[in-house]
Amino acid sequence: MAMANRLANKTALITGGNSGIGLATAKLFVAEGARVIITGRNKETLEAAAKELGPNAFAVVADATDVAATEAAIKKGVEKFGKLDIVFANAGIPGGTPIGGTTLAAFENVIRTNLTAVFFTVQAAVAQINDGGSIILNGSVISVLGNPGWSAYAATKAGVTAMARVMVSELSPRGIRVNVVAPGAVRTPIWNGLAPTADAFAALEKRLAGTTPLGRIAEPDHIAKTVLFLASDDAAHVQGQEIFVDGGATSSPAGAPVFRA
Repeated sequence: MAMANRLANKTALITGGNSGIGLATAKLFVAEGARVIITGRNKETLEAAAKELGPNAFAVVADATDVAATEAAIKKGVEKFGKLDIVFANAGIPGGTPIGGTTLAAFENVIRTNLTAVFFTVQAAVAQINDGGSIILNGSVISVLGNPGWSAYAATKAGVTAMARVMVSELSPRGIRVNVVAPGAVRTPIWNGLAPTADAFAALEKRLAGTTPLGRIAEPDHIAKTVLFLASDDAAHVQGQEIFVDGGATSSPAGAPVFRA
């Protein structure tokens, strides 16, 4: 079988590329012929990810909320692999912010990581991206579902989509596309705080699957393959779109298993 190479000779940047959706996407990108720069906060998991990804990956420690570190990381990556063609602004954190039980610091931490850092990642990358490039932002079903206790997170993810529309207007003259992938529940380490044990996660997964028409949660690859589509020339005329990869949770909530006779 011929080697897949939908991203041959392309250089990609993935923030939060050391675990979950970011790492799954990095693996897929490398398999499709790309050179991939991954960033993250944790040196150990980054180094492990880079080892797993092989010689076409380059890991740089950078906290997405640190603008100077992000700029420096992109510069380093571009020196190694050449100018960017693809940016996946994936880094984000969970964080409950219930009304009546939230500090300003907790609220602002979510905003800084999931919204402000996304803008500054794009700003830093745009100086180093080729015309005709593709930028993908990571959204979430939580922007529309109204999950109790998630005001700040929901606001950031809705904000990412609104921001993408503005970026489209600014970057279309350079032929750069900007789209959003909005995952539903995915099997990643983001749940560790909420469901720290295998049993707790199994119970949580059962509940989440029950509210999803397809009756399951997503695997990281479901998201990665959608990001690959948006990054590739297959999506050459897809601009300013938000693609929900959520098993029908947002489009047809009444079709979920919990409502079936």
